[in-house]
Amino acid sequence: MSEVAEKFGIKQALKDLGLQETNNGTSTGKDFFSSGEVIESYSPVDGALIGKVKATTKEDYEKVITTAEAGFKEWRTWPAPLRGEVVRQFNDELRRLKEPLGKLVSYEMGKSYQEGLGEVQEMIDICDFAVGLSRQLHGLTMHSERPGHRMYEQYHPLGVVGIISAFNFPVAVWSWNTALAWVCGDACVWKGSEKTPLTSVACQNIAARVFAENDVPAGISSLITGDYKVGEMMTNDKRVPLISATGSIRMGKIVAQAVAARLGKSLLELGGNNAIIVTPDADIKNTVIGAVFGAVGTCGQRCTSTRRVIIHESIYDKVKDAIVKAYKQLRIGNPLDENNHVGPLIDKDAVKNYQSALDKVVEEGGKILVEGGVLEGKGYESGCYVKPAIAEAKNDFKIVQHETFAPVLYIMKYSGDVSNALELQNGVVQGLSSAIMTNNLREAERFLSVEGSDCGIANVNIGTSGAEIGGAFGGEKETGGGRESGSDAWKIYMRRQTNTINYTTELPLAQGIKFDL
Repeated sequence: MSEVAEKFGIKQALKDLGLQETNNGTSTGKDFFSSGEVIESYSPVDGALIGKVKATTKEDYEKVITTAEAGFKEWRTWPAPLRGEVVRQFNDELRRLKEPLGKLVSYEMGKSYQEGLGEVQEMIDICDFAVGLSRQLHGLTMHSERPGHRMYEQYHPLGVVGIISAFNFPVAVWSWNTALAWVCGDACVWKGSEKTPLTSVACQNIAARVFAENDVPAGISSLITGDYKVGEMMTNDKRVPLISATGSIRMGKIVAQAVAARLGKSLLELGGNNAIIVTPDADIKNTVIGAVFGAVGTCGQRCTSTRRVIIHESIYDKVKDAIVKAYKQLRIGNPLDENNHVGPLIDKDAVKNYQSALDKVVEEGGKILVEGGVLEGKGYESGCYVKPAIAEAKNDFKIVQHETFAPVLYIMKYSGDVSNALELQNGVVQGLSSAIMTNNLREAERFLSVEGSDCGIANVNIGTSGAEIGGAFGGEKETGGGRESGSDAWKIYMRRQTNTINYTTELPLAQGIKFDL
């Protein structure tokens, strides 16, 4: 156990989460997939080995899916409110273990401890939502054109749901899917990120205890582990009718094609290139807060991170200078230390992408306003700590069009009215999150209108980063078009059925067709 881990209570957190310390790091206490290759999890906080898990083999995968299929056939017959009661108990465990799980998220992924706690809170919130939803999985009734007939729609459980999640939200995105899928009556097979395997095992441990206490059939919550090859097992498997995948656009296109080839369903949450429009009527203080947190929170590794700030030319220098000044106050360091604002990137490959982006923006004619760079020395031994950077750039730069998963913020100006700013904002292939800072009602309504933001999320006077679970989360264009979390996102985890009942002694046909025998 490293010095940092000892100081900040990681050993106790692992114990609380059912992860047993060994001489070689941490294991689950038993080999879930004993024949697979070893995956080592190193913390980007201090570079220390946290633990090891074993990757899923084809044989292991087959056992998981077979068990999930069998479990689903029983689970789907449980009344939805009873399934909701199991989710409520799972939620109680999350509340009890919020601190150790949040701490593990922070240490294994690198986001600040407060953000780690916030991620677990998202799990708690979606479980609350799902419990209420378990009594509201409603359909519609409608009038038939035929006398003595009744028509209605209902929703049935879909089957085995495959979930592929990313490292940046190693537990929350899984819960967005699985809490809803569970109350809908589905079994869930989760491929967590191979970069954060221990948080996945911890969640599975929590679910396993609750499920055992309630005699939930085996396979309703399963975990598979490994690289993209393990994910391919699910995406190509006809026994998995829905694949919910979170990750890069490149990954999403591969998943979409594989699932579509077998006429399956996919729910894709892919990249974002999110912008804040700042109009002359903006509140500058709130603009700076929204832009800075949006750009540097989770070290720029959110799909909703602010990548671009589009400022009206009349206030450009004022806003630019305020944001640059705010960056000077940022404290970069151990994310478990709540005095720090920014933790590390996930690994050294992410650092390389960060450095490459800064080189490219200069090559294309951009100007660096806040210098970047990799931090070295005591406290930065992992090599994953970087300085959040700002560059003046143009929207049509190739690097600006690309989503760099790092704290690199591009600032640009617009002239004229807000329609010109919207053209810049919408002028990227991604369409996840967007925001406008203005106290002008007409500008705000234009931004939210059919001619405004083309993103799945459009905010007024708040930043692009983050979302409440009550609303459906997702984006348009190459962001994927899927919706998770709140609103009616539950419907994708179910199959829709239209029913017609004839309660007469006759059999009239639709559209007045006659067919007499």
